[in-house]
Amino acid sequence: MKADIHPQYGPVVFNDLASGEKFLTRSTAKSDKTIEWEDGNTYPVIDVEISAASHPFYTGKQRIMDTAGRVERFNARFKGFGGKK
Repeated sequence: MKADIHPQYGPVVFNDLASGEKFLTRSTAKSDKTIEWEDGNTYPVIDVEISAASHPFYTGKQRIMDTAGRVERFNARFKGFGGKK
């Protein structure tokens, strides 16, 4: 591999702003902000709007769609459309 063309890959803390959850992982993302982690070391921190800790799909708090009501509304709305001649 060529030298000095790959980004630095190191530990980074991702801070979920929606839930307050923090994850220590490795990434090539860079940040000027830092945070002191539970192990006493200081790591760069990346603020994210949503992650697996707050996304409705992963938390199980997603909305259940009323498909029956939608179908009935659709049928009522287009009842006479495209009728037989």
